[in-house]
Amino acid sequence: MKFGGTSLASAERIKHVAELVKSYLKDNEIVVVCSAAGDTTDTLITLVEKARKGRHEEVEEILSGIESLHNGLLDAVTDVRVREDVSEAIRQQLRELRRAVLGITYLREATPRSTDYVLSFGEKFSTRIVSGALASLGVKTTYLEGGEAGIVTDSNFGEASPLMEVTRFEVKRKVGRLLEEGYTPTITGFIASNEEGVTTTLGRGGSDYTATILAYSLEADEVWLWSDVDGLMTAHPKIVKEARVLEKISYNEAIEMALFGAKGLHPRALEPAMNARIPVRIKNIFNVEAPGTLISEQGAPAGQRAVKAVLLVNDTAMLTVRGASMVGRPGTSARILDTLARTGINVMMISQSVSESSISLIIRREKLHKAVTALENALLGTGVVASIEYEDDVSVVAVVGEGMKGTPGVASRVFGAVAGRGINIRMIAQGSSELNISFVVKENDGAEAVKAIHEEYKLESV
Repeated sequence: MKFGGTSLASAERIKHVAELVKSYLKDNEIVVVCSAAGDTTDTLITLVEKARKGRHEEVEEILSGIESLHNGLLDAVTDVRVREDVSEAIRQQLRELRRAVLGITYLREATPRSTDYVLSFGEKFSTRIVSGALASLGVKTTYLEGGEAGIVTDSNFGEASPLMEVTRFEVKRKVGRLLEEGYTPTITGFIASNEEGVTTTLGRGGSDYTATILAYSLEADEVWLWSDVDGLMTAHPKIVKEARVLEKISYNEAIEMALFGAKGLHPRALEPAMNARIPVRIKNIFNVEAPGTLISEQGAPAGQRAVKAVLLVNDTAMLTVRGASMVGRPGTSARILDTLARTGINVMMISQSVSESSISLIIRREKLHKAVTALENALLGTGVVASIEYEDDVSVVAVVGEGMKGTPGVASRVFGAVAGRGINIRMIAQGSSELNISFVVKENDGAEAVKAIHEEYKLESV
């Protein structure tokens, strides 16, 4: 069971989490994984930035706020003796955090390694407190950091990748033994260690990833990701009021949805569970009785509708590179993509005409001007590219569903529904997997396009 930051944002919520875990312990062995409480990770990112700029007073102010927040969360630990132990552990961790941040402040330099170390404290604080709350309820538990639990990664600080076979062996040896001895291990999400024992982090969605890595290593029956939503939905409820929770979907569908920003899920986190065929359930901590969304190999039974969900991605921009001399010239696309990669820009979507005279790309809007400048410097004046055009007011609509594969007429129904609302499509991309049709519209038309497709496929009904 992994608990997200919202689940741990107050002492009352942490008590609720502890009671929930205890209630399931009657019939189960449970490994608990914790995210940082509330927005602590964002606060720590700000702390690193202020320290890097040498702003002592602001650094001290943020450190004081972090200490105050977690002192308040200690109210979840009701046993006096346990609370004293947890409080002392938190104080020690706060001293370690202050030393690390002051080093960054004096040097005015934050390396990826030192940043990972600072960011790791959010999970260290919250997991200590959750472990204490469980112990207060009489649960036999022990606190472990990700590295102590056996998660070993490479040294790609900021988004480390687990060395799965080493990790599997170590987790079985360390966490498996604790389970055999009747413990309920409480483990930091997001954090791991490289082979030298240096702290690394697993990047965005890292706590989910921790849970599935542990599940893979321990051959768990299920992974439960506790969040603040009832599950994955057919559309964003703010756009489509009739949107409903998807009870069952396949790993592939969930990955597609996660790639397009579905709340409560990160695509990397699904890989270990998918490889070991371990079902993943998304549950709402504030609505425990709701069944949530079950992600498994099968998904929903065959025969149900082809389209499962419609997602909207805002804050995007479209780049179009044109040039008659691009036709038949090998390597032009590679050069465009390489230029963007070297500038640190990720391409979300790509479409090229068969004539090869133009290539269109979707990137994050915040990176647009950086991308245009890089492409102009690299390509204009080479005699290959004639122009670089861009639109900064577009959105991506993604239509997802495993049933689309081999079902004739899906694209015509999707585009027909959109055309029926008078919406013009700027760009289209569909992979050979047929799990996803993505297209670009003007930002003002994005919500209406989602509504049109949701209505066309009657996704509001079970």
